[in-house]
Amino acid sequence: MPITLPDTTQQQAVASIERYFREHMDEPIGNVAAAGLLKFFLAEIAPLAYNQGVADAQAQMQQRVAEIDIDVHQEAFTFWQARPRTRRGQGD
Repeated sequence: MPITLPDTTQQQAVASIERYFREHMDEPIGNVAAAGLLKFFLAEIAPLAYNQGVADAQAQMQQRVAEIDIDVHQEAFTFWQARPRTRRGQGD
């Protein structure tokens, strides 16, 4: 499954690449070259980050599922603890 970006996000990413080259490299990069570099990163490197994000989310979900008994646990046999003790025939 290829990783794609919405058009506005892709435009912002290209602009960010261009700015990075202007500020940190000896040569600026043009719009077309920046878009090509972004396409390369999305195809070659982005899956690593994506897969790590999926693995992190999966680990969090497994932890929550493992702890669900803590969140929804209900004690049994509490009827007698909640009632004052009275004998039948007294106080009726």
